[in-house]
Amino acid sequence: MPLILAIETATKLCSVAVGRDGQVLAQREVDDAQLRHAERLNVFVDEVMREAGVPLRALDAVAVGTGPGSYTGLRIGLSAAKGFCYALRCPIIGIPTLAVLVRSVRSSGAELGGTLWPMIDARRMEVFTQPYGTDSTTTGDVVPLILDEAWVAGTGPGVVFGDGADKAAALWQAAAHITHVQGIVPSARHMIGLAEERFAAGTFDDLAYLVPAYGKAANVGAQRKS
Repeated sequence: MPLILAIETATKLCSVAVGRDGQVLAQREVDDAQLRHAERLNVFVDEVMREAGVPLRALDAVAVGTGPGSYTGLRIGLSAAKGFCYALRCPIIGIPTLAVLVRSVRSSGAELGGTLWPMIDARRMEVFTQPYGTDSTTTGDVVPLILDEAWVAGTGPGVVFGDGADKAAALWQAAAHITHVQGIVPSARHMIGLAEERFAAGTFDDLAYLVPAYGKAANVGAQRKS
């Protein structure tokens, strides 16, 4: 099985792991609200490779979270992953961050039923989300969503998780048909299995054209003339 480096920086969590044969050999991560991922990412990569006892040149592929999520975080993670792949001449595998959250909640031991709703914080009461079935396949598109009582009333039984769901804990308490699993994060350790499946299928991404899935366009206004 391939040796894969996994990088996830789409949220406040800066997470790096290296794994082989479904096993995580080493991992580093920190939850940083100030998004100092640029300062930590390469240090974490060096540390996990040293702990695993393998050189960078031994990597067979690099997996990277593609979002949606933080514009800055995603650019940092993808730039680093591309740099490693260019230098090492190995393939890159883009993994949706929402898919990593689904794999994370499945490994948590929580009882899951109905539609799975991984949620990434998009500020205020907005989240990025996508519905998944109980077999972990998507049943709809990624959308920015305002969390309110109307959405809760209009959705069927399901499970919500991720930092977007955690910020709306009071909303879920009044919804008997929705289960909130708190504290689920898109850890790079849960990207390893997804990346190995892609590697086995030979479905790699184009190194030049892989871009983050931000979730929505950046809110950038015209520069004011002086």
